[in-house]
Amino acid sequence: MAGVKDYINRKAADNRDKIEYHVEQILQLIGEDPKREGLLETPARVARMYEEIFAGYEIDPRDALGVTFDENHEELVIVKDIVYYSQCEHHMAPFFGKVHIGYVPSGKIVGLSKLARLVEAVTRRLQVQERITSQIADILNEAVSAHGVMVVVEGEHLCMCARGVKKPGSKTVTSAVRGTFRDDAAQRAEFLSLLKD
Repeated sequence: MAGVKDYINRKAADNRDKIEYHVEQILQLIGEDPKREGLLETPARVARMYEEIFAGYEIDPRDALGVTFDENHEELVIVKDIVYYSQCEHHMAPFFGKVHIGYVPSGKIVGLSKLARLVEAVTRRLQVQERITSQIADILNEAVSAHGVMVVVEGEHLCMCARGVKKPGSKTVTSAVRGTFRDDAAQRAEFLSLLKD
């Protein structure tokens, strides 16, 4: 199965002319001259960018995990520092950061690279960080019937850093806890301590 970066948003591709037209209109409405040299190709660039950054709409995130494998491993598995880029659905402004995923298998595991593909499938669409966190945890938990899943997402939101309260450098941290991680404080602490290394 291909990664999300191998996909493009077909709807955006099929409507490229309309997107370009509307981007040109927006440029005019904010007081720019879309005919000046630096902006001549901007509508086309934005349309092509939308095909890429919204590629997550082309895949069901559950399919990103692909095949699971039977494996008699029931100890903590962590993939950390998975970089993501997404678009805030409230302002259509970028936000980005890192995702850390931990799970305790119950006889089934997923390929480690599939976790990064899951992150891409969930984040390459209009999103909020809280939903990203929950979706990743729920999809992984469902796919492998894990004893426990914990997901921590760190994000820097341009809608907060570059506009509004204008607090650059501030980070939002969200977590989702499923299964044994809910009740086992030592397991949560182990996961969090391993993120610091």
